[in-house]
Amino acid sequence: MTPFLAGLDLGDYGVIALIVFVCVTIASVGSRQQVNLRHLDRKLDALLQHHKIQLPSRVSPEVRRMAQDPQQKIAAIKLHRQQNPGMGLAEAKADVEEAAA
Repeated sequence: MTPFLAGLDLGDYGVIALIVFVCVTIASVGSRQQVNLRHLDRKLDALLQHHKIQLPSRVSPEVRRMAQDPQQKIAAIKLHRQQNPGMGLAEAKADVEEAAA
């Protein structure tokens, strides 16, 4: 029985190397975009803070009122998700807990 790689020609190794190079390059570009987004986010936060600009709350007054009552916190999260379609549970929970604080 011959090993799997023994049946490959030199050109096959070149194709494999090219595929690996392309995959690594694509992963590197995606990673760099994430770094750029975080950098822009920090700059925007600094500008907002410098100019003393407060972003409007994403939580409606009804959700904010419900969030104040520990008995209704789950209902507040559920309502917040209904008011914001596509929002994940963790993000909604964080918004409601921030509104309760």
